[in-house]
Amino acid sequence: MLGVFLGGLFGAYTGGRLRSEVIRGAGHRVSPRTRLVLAMSGGLLMGIAARMARGCTSGQAVTGGALLSVGSWVFMLAVFAGGYLLAPFVRRQWR
Repeated sequence: MLGVFLGGLFGAYTGGRLRSEVIRGAGHRVSPRTRLVLAMSGGLLMGIAARMARGCTSGQAVTGGALLSVGSWVFMLAVFAGGYLLAPFVRRQWR
């Protein structure tokens, strides 16, 4: 794993892409600080939810889906439907 990390670091350095930046999208309406706070808050919320559920959505999809669990399939369809329905509202934030 260390070799993969060092190889990626070396590749970014030799390609001139080794820099620290906050990518905010095309609109740039969100400040870098706000973007980082929102990203950290979302990650923390996902971590807490995964801990409470004793797993994560990808584990639910892969394991439960492979076992043909009806609950897993319903859950994943609900996740994708929710993401699809929420996408137009989130997209407005990036314009």
